[in-house]
Amino acid sequence: MPQNIDILLINPGDHRGTYQALGTSIAAIEPPVFAGLFATYLQKKGKQVAIFDVPASQLSAEGAVSQMLADYAPKLIVLVVYGLQPSASTQNMPSAGKIARLIKEASAVPVMMTGTHPAALPERTMREEKVDFVCSLEGPVTILKTAEALAAGATDFSAIPSLWWKRSTASGPLIMPPQSAEPLIADLDGEMPGIAWDLLDMRRYRAHNWHCFDHIDQRAPYASIHTSLGCPYKCNFCCINAPFGKNAYRMWSAETVVKEIDHLVQHYGIKNIKFVDEMFVLNRRHVLDICDLLIERNYDLNIWAYARVDTVKDDMLAKLRAAGFNWLALGIESGSEHVRDGAEKSFSSQDIIDVVRKIQAHGIRVMGNYIFGLPDDTHASMQATLDLALELNCEFANFYSAMAYPGSQLYGLAQQQGIALPEHWGAYSQHAYDCLPLANANLSAAEILAFRDQAFNTYFASPRYREMVKEKFGQKVLDHLDEVLAIGLRRKLLEKEA
Repeated sequence: MPQNIDILLINPGDHRGTYQALGTSIAAIEPPVFAGLFATYLQKKGKQVAIFDVPASQLSAEGAVSQMLADYAPKLIVLVVYGLQPSASTQNMPSAGKIARLIKEASAVPVMMTGTHPAALPERTMREEKVDFVCSLEGPVTILKTAEALAAGATDFSAIPSLWWKRSTASGPLIMPPQSAEPLIADLDGEMPGIAWDLLDMRRYRAHNWHCFDHIDQRAPYASIHTSLGCPYKCNFCCINAPFGKNAYRMWSAETVVKEIDHLVQHYGIKNIKFVDEMFVLNRRHVLDICDLLIERNYDLNIWAYARVDTVKDDMLAKLRAAGFNWLALGIESGSEHVRDGAEKSFSSQDIIDVVRKIQAHGIRVMGNYIFGLPDDTHASMQATLDLALELNCEFANFYSAMAYPGSQLYGLAQQQGIALPEHWGAYSQHAYDCLPLANANLSAAEILAFRDQAFNTYFASPRYREMVKEKFGQKVLDHLDEVLAIGLRRKLLEKEA
């Protein structure tokens, strides 16, 4: 018999569609951090909650829906649409949309969508997807109020802030926008103190391959956690603040964060941890307080977190390393200062080099993030980005094509200028077959994508990089990278050009 519950939270996703062959064993499988946080909030309000994690289940959409409806009898189903990367919610919309349609075909349970993409495009999501509700802001409070209204037999949901809904009329459903916005949760420690780990099968998650270069065969167990929500910066390619409605930045206390790590270590034997925060290395007191508590515990942790070139300070690095931070991911973006300025990152190439070397001098590895095809990019500036990446020779690098994610400034710019956007949401995935980057005045989408793929191969085949990897991590990691390079990515756009 299905278990009667109040709310079923679904983490959608399709690793094969998003990552092609890389999804089988290379790409990480991350815990659904927002579904887990929302579950904690709802449990504290007395609700019976379950989480169904589709990527972790490795089921098709059809198999997942069949399984979840056999296991649970919920009063409300919520698709929590986020992604592995901070701006990667949109690429999970094909899975979310298909799951919603299959649920509506098989049951009468009301369905809601929340997350970065639905918050960025709530009305369009209501029109295009088989859902009854869309939350246009943060999520947990709106989910709770909707569940309570449904339990009370409501048919009018206009009093619920941040909720888009459908009113039945003689001529068909009418989409109703919210009349007000739900305030963001102020007391994160009290209302949403961490993820409901007991609702997840922790055996199913694996870390990013580079995160475990020191122990490439031990990518599991693995956990991702938040220590803060939102970001105060305004990078034009980022949509991270769409669910918050502003450039918000809120933090959990160091005590709450480390209590959650205590639980992960003691109950699940976790060593590999990702701090999901868009920008962890930002607030000096926050960073140092967490480090101090972790240093006291002397756990053998392998943590990575995001930082900016201009937020990494000397007095943080020794403590970060002592606390178990083995990797920092830096948003370097471009080798051109002019292009970086357009992305709201005004620091020099020498600043970047100095900070990378300073981090490495403290025994912390650097994962450099680079973007090709930002609005002012040319062939020459993209080459400058690759040249900078090769000079820095970070222990790992991610190469992206510029994307106009819904909720970002680039999305609005593309609409204003009539630049072609992907015709379906799956084409926003960086690694997908039908990936379509954002063209600019100097470069076509095909030119940008071709350069990105060539840059990836150039970097990881570089003799200097390979020598460094072999020296730091050994032949086994070098062999692993060769396996990744051998997989390759098919690109519909480039096949058409050929």
